[in-house]
Amino acid sequence: MNVFRKHLRDNRRGYLGWTVALAAVAAMYASFWPSLGGNADMASAMEALPPAVKDAFHMQDITSASGYFGSSVFGILIPVLTTVFAIGTGVRAIAGDEESGTLDLTLAHPVSRVGLALQRFAAIVVALLAATAAILAMLLVLRSPAEFTQLSVGNLAATSFQLALLGICFASIAFALGAFTGRRTLALGTTAGLAVVTYLADSFLPQIKGLAWTERFSPYNWYLGGEPLVNGVQWADVALLIAVSAAAVAIGTYRFTKRDIAV
Repeated sequence: MNVFRKHLRDNRRGYLGWTVALAAVAAMYASFWPSLGGNADMASAMEALPPAVKDAFHMQDITSASGYFGSSVFGILIPVLTTVFAIGTGVRAIAGDEESGTLDLTLAHPVSRVGLALQRFAAIVVALLAATAAILAMLLVLRSPAEFTQLSVGNLAATSFQLALLGICFASIAFALGAFTGRRTLALGTTAGLAVVTYLADSFLPQIKGLAWTERFSPYNWYLGGEPLVNGVQWADVALLIAVSAAAVAIGTYRFTKRDIAV
């Protein structure tokens, strides 16, 4: 039984919907750039904002292409939506089917628990890579018409890649909690809560005296803190995202092989 292919086929509509939605949001933000780039009034408004607000939302220079796309396309809504997509898919991979009573039917086929878990997570990875590839493709199509050619293709690809790893990181945590407990609601709530806390750790908590250290433990900081849109792939951050993802999947899969399945 090819669990990987079946998982992609069974979830193709949802994955396609998320992919189209994320690409559409990227296109929407990109289309605003020609009217904002170099706008003197916008520059003055940005100068009036408190430094803490600009730091929290990665809005250092919204009148430059890297500043605008770093704070809009890649800075707020798209990473949040990617996180929501990732958590939902990660939770459903094991715990969703277990609560619906279909997981034991799948395991009745000649497939091991390890094989099932890893193939399903691999399908989630492919879905997230496809979604961020669609975002990148949309931006490349609009790069000349929307006049942001100063952003290199390589740096756009680097940021999209790290966005995919951010999603994979949260998907792995949701997957691990679902595989560990078999409880969809618990896995969903815990991972969503962790996403909120780590988002705050990257954005607002560092603005409080003595709490700047919190951003070092946030996947959102590993995703965008090194400014891949300007500096290219940040390999140390990539390593952190991959390490957390691999550890979560390994722990969740191991526990899944040792516990009883709800029927």
